[in-house]
Amino acid sequence: MTDTQSFDHGIRRFGRINWMGLWTLSLREVKRFMNVWTQTLLAPLVTAGLFLVIFTIAIGPRRGDVMGVPFTTFIAPGILMMNVIQNAFANTSSSIMVAKVQGNIVDTLMPPLSPGELVAGYLAGGIARGVVVAAAIALGVWAALGIVPAHPLALIVYVVLGGAFLSGLGILAGIYAQKFDQMAAITNFVVMPLAFLSGTFYSVEAMPPVLYQITHVNPVFYLIDGARWSLIGVSDSAPLLGFAISLLATAAVVVGAWWLFRRGARLKA
Repeated sequence: MTDTQSFDHGIRRFGRINWMGLWTLSLREVKRFMNVWTQTLLAPLVTAGLFLVIFTIAIGPRRGDVMGVPFTTFIAPGILMMNVIQNAFANTSSSIMVAKVQGNIVDTLMPPLSPGELVAGYLAGGIARGVVVAAAIALGVWAALGIVPAHPLALIVYVVLGGAFLSGLGILAGIYAQKFDQMAAITNFVVMPLAFLSGTFYSVEAMPPVLYQITHVNPVFYLIDGARWSLIGVSDSAPLLGFAISLLATAAVVVGAWWLFRRGARLKA
């Protein structure tokens, strides 16, 4: 007689973490942006180059040094981080939004993946895209301006933190938005102001007092400032303070994304 093994329904049989499922989701998210690399990787590099060229031609010759470095050198780290956060946000938000609109989000929700594993899988894809974009732009900046990172390990940390923070925001936006118009509104009225009003192209020391205080509430300011310190060795704020605030902001959006996946809000209805 052959023994049969019975299992109770609803019990996970692959350990505390579904590593295979997590790896599969992460790999899917990476392949998703690699399949259209001209749009997701080449386009940010071209955009960064255009920013540098335009600002150099329009402002550079008539603008003195900023914080002791040439203006073009000063804006390079901000352009790098701005592209990282925009691409990390786009990766997770578009993935969830498209899946909801096409009706195949169920293919992601049905496998035995916990809310934490879903968040980790999406974050992995967004962070990977941000890191690849950062590497490409860093190589371009080195080739064009001869800038070598002053603190390479810190730059990697800030790029990963920036990718994680905006990937988390992208998950929140992707779950919240029900149509592409809502996603466009979030991008235009939340992500873009966060990126451009954060010291990307200027030192916040020159801002009026009210805007100066508002800027210091913006987590993206600390990400860009940290990238600037990591790349060229100058910053508007203390690097450790910026790291702590960036870490707290990232943790907050990740917990928020986990909570929404756990509730199934706007996903299972």
